[in-house]
Amino acid sequence: MSQALLTLTATQMLQQFRDGTLSPVQVTEAMLAQIQRLDHHTNAWCLVDPDTTLEYARASEARYRKGAPQGLIDGVPVAVKDVFLTPMWPTVKGSRVIDPDSTLGKRSPCVAALERNGYVPLGKTTTPEFGWKGVTDSPLCGTTNNPWDPTLTAGGSSGGSAAAVALGMGPLALGTDAGGSIRIPAAFCGITGLKPTCSEVPHWPASPFGSLAHAGPMTWTVEDCALMLNVLCEADPRDSQAAPRRYIDYLQGLDDGIRGLRVAFSPSLGYVDVHPDIEKALNEVASVFRELGAEVVEVDPSFSDPLAAFGHLFYGGAANAMRDLSARKRALMDPNLVSVAEKASQLSMLDYLGAVNERMALSERMAVFHTKYDLLLTPTLPITAFETGREVPRDWPSTRWPTWTPFTYPFNLTGQPALSVPCGLASNGLPIGLQIVGRRFEDALVLRAGQAWQKARPDTLRRPPLFDDTRAFDNASPAARTANQEGAA
Repeated sequence: MSQALLTLTATQMLQQFRDGTLSPVQVTEAMLAQIQRLDHHTNAWCLVDPDTTLEYARASEARYRKGAPQGLIDGVPVAVKDVFLTPMWPTVKGSRVIDPDSTLGKRSPCVAALERNGYVPLGKTTTPEFGWKGVTDSPLCGTTNNPWDPTLTAGGSSGGSAAAVALGMGPLALGTDAGGSIRIPAAFCGITGLKPTCSEVPHWPASPFGSLAHAGPMTWTVEDCALMLNVLCEADPRDSQAAPRRYIDYLQGLDDGIRGLRVAFSPSLGYVDVHPDIEKALNEVASVFRELGAEVVEVDPSFSDPLAAFGHLFYGGAANAMRDLSARKRALMDPNLVSVAEKASQLSMLDYLGAVNERMALSERMAVFHTKYDLLLTPTLPITAFETGREVPRDWPSTRWPTWTPFTYPFNLTGQPALSVPCGLASNGLPIGLQIVGRRFEDALVLRAGQAWQKARPDTLRRPPLFDDTRAFDNASPAARTANQEGAA
């Protein structure tokens, strides 16, 4: 197996498919072998079906031989988070309470768009039950570990997708994000992840988390993120809340740079305690943005922590997802998910509407803020990855995950586009994420800024040590591997 194949971006693959120097089957076989070689360390995948995957790859190869590739990403392997409906594979969302057969023969809009564009589905990636938390473990599929250190968490809820991309198990992956679930694992695993503007990517069936939930791309580079967004934004009539299609090519103008932009830089949002390594990295980002010609102003958006409002809406969504489940089924589920859902089910309508009011006020504040500033830069997270199998770091003052993700969930409330890109390593050797936030529906500008950063600092894109050499990790985290085996049993 050539390691070089595993480091190709989707954009590079497509060029080589077109000129005949590489085939989709070669790439797919290499990635299936990488999954076989490494996934026992991370548990990024809950379903791999090589026979079906290779059928897609061979069909793509035949199209290239005929000179008739299909769509924008023909032949590119894609990892699919196990919350998206795939017609050939069950979608169980990390849960024992979903009948796998009931999900077959159906396609989520993202999957339908990927099919129209010739993708090669690699399998389904792990998620916590119903995608409910910022780490990835479930009673059904076990625990997903970090590719930089398998004793640590990959983050969540799209932790399987992030670990897969980081380790060269696929250049593109699907994720969802209702409170940070694309950006959290992107930051912990050192990859690129975009939460698009709410309603920019069609989503069906409707998420129980309502308009907090976004579907989006998880990739190695910003360029691949833009390419994948071009596919995911295709219209789908099943999402009645989707924004009208604007037919934007997100690759167009991606390299135009950020000269002249007015950029707000807020390392703490005015209320977050941030690790000194992360604050230092963000200060370096601000310096690079200035060197690239942006006017960077250190300023906070001046809103208070919307944690309580987010909790009412998000955990209310969890209760909504479980509203029809019997006590017998609930006994099969993640007990912490059951606990937060039962607590949220006691909220009154006025509690809920109060959270809606706070959400609206925050959205208005950020809309006014962006009349002055084109972009907002923050850390993606205030900490680096912590011990696997835990919802919060050891000795953390709270038991619930949103308390350590204060930079992500505010922008689910506002629906703004938010991109996480790697911006260096902390002193412990773990990745740090930069979050770039823009006005609603200015996803192209957010991607352009991310591209400018990655072109200026290509050294921030680093593969985990596990990618090259497994020997240092072969005996790591036996407890985590045992949990994985028990969860999958």
